[in-house]
Amino acid sequence: MKHLFLLFLMTGLLFMACKGQKAPDETKKEAVVMDNTLSSEEIQDGWILLFDGKTPGMWRGYNKKEFPKGWVIEDGTLMIKGSGRGEAGAEEGGDLIYDEKLKNFELTLEWKVSPGGNSGIFYLAQELPDKTIWQTAPEMQVLDNTTHPDGRDGLHSAGALYDMIGVSQDKVKPVGEWNQVKILVYRGLVEHWLNGERVVSYHLWTPEWKEMVAKSKFPQYNPDWVNVAEEGYIGLQDHGDDVWYRNIKLKKL
Repeated sequence: MKHLFLLFLMTGLLFMACKGQKAPDETKKEAVVMDNTLSSEEIQDGWILLFDGKTPGMWRGYNKKEFPKGWVIEDGTLMIKGSGRGEAGAEEGGDLIYDEKLKNFELTLEWKVSPGGNSGIFYLAQELPDKTIWQTAPEMQVLDNTTHPDGRDGLHSAGALYDMIGVSQDKVKPVGEWNQVKILVYRGLVEHWLNGERVVSYHLWTPEWKEMVAKSKFPQYNPDWVNVAEEGYIGLQDHGDDVWYRNIKLKKL
């Protein structure tokens, strides 16, 4: 009887001790941030959402007032339905811009492409009636390096400052997977980040910048291209291929 009493006593004490402890997983859980939303920390830090996954919001066509028919909202993504005709197929689509000029900022987003897909992310772009967006602004290349011909050249591979600063072809994820981008623009300093790694860093308006531009294709299309504006639009390129964007966030600096 004495042994039975001691057994009940020890069992009760063990139960009470375990009841006061949290399971190991409970203390280590992190808040899950849904796509196209901001965490409480991001909101406190000044981030804003440029795409909510449901509506075009402030996105419109370059040199247009409306959101182009060739772009759609699909499964929480901003998608260009490719024409298969490159830049020549932009009648229904065309390049997008976010309808606010920005100066110093940090931009983050995710993208994925179809096989052989090509697109780009522009910043500090200007709307000029006789120019395309790429004739006015620097571009971070978006590309399937393995299939598209541009992927053979680091100057045109994913993450590159298009036609001026190359990036190794192995920095991008396989077709169909999401790539994480960060673009920093601050008082002339520009950085491209791809999948957590800084792959491009340069400074606008310097002698080095002017030398890079002179060696590129851009002066033949716009002699004033070298004088990139201090303030401009963020843009997404329609290059005739299926491309998806999501989680587009920005922090003004």
